[in-house]
Amino acid sequence: MILVSSCLAGVECRYNGSHSYVGKINKLVEEKKAVIACPELLGGFQTPREPAEIIGGSGEDVLDGRAVINTQSGKDVTDLYIKGAYLTLEMARQIKADTIVLKENSPSCGSSHIYDGSFSSQKIAGNGVTAALLKKEGFRVISEHQIDEL
Repeated sequence: MILVSSCLAGVECRYNGSHSYVGKINKLVEEKKAVIACPELLGGFQTPREPAEIIGGSGEDVLDGRAVINTQSGKDVTDLYIKGAYLTLEMARQIKADTIVLKENSPSCGSSHIYDGSFSSQKIAGNGVTAALLKKEGFRVISEHQIDEL
């Protein structure tokens, strides 16, 4: 079974109320080969919500308490991101996911790139919190750009 970011299947759950629809991913969901999850909604966020970025590191640093996730106005929302990551991990275990496809660049779901914390659209190499946790727990995590690997 595959676990995929809800926004990739067309659910309007991104911070700005949009989605990042990918036809191949939606087809997997329709064929019951994939299950959707949004770590941010699982963590307690609403849609739309203020943009947030990891400040001071990557998802691994957030999990280790060395970095935080703040909204653009400076509100610390780290706990909600961590809660969503652990609930997504629980879901991945329940469905016995063999692969997880997450939305690149997100502070939750980025699996190779995230924004740098400056809110200036600059990206750096790194994992979001959910991607970092899932990888740490041994799951194969890829982005929507690697969907052809499935």
